Amino acid sequence: MLVKIILIFLLAMVLVGMIGKVVFPTALDRMKRKALGRGPVCRACGRYVIGKSCDCGKRG
Repeated sequence: MLVKIILIFLLAMVLVGMIGKVVFPTALDRMKRKALGRGPVCRACGRYVIGKSCDCGKRG
């Protein structure tokens, strides 16, 4: 009986994780970026973006 309860709980946690990944697909990327301590980087020149745009003139 206890094994069934544990198995159902684990399957429910897997289901919640799968639903969360579908609903919030970029949340994991943001969490990784925060954990690594890296801020937003400009895609054009590679420098850190302070504010809404980069110093290179392109929107980072």
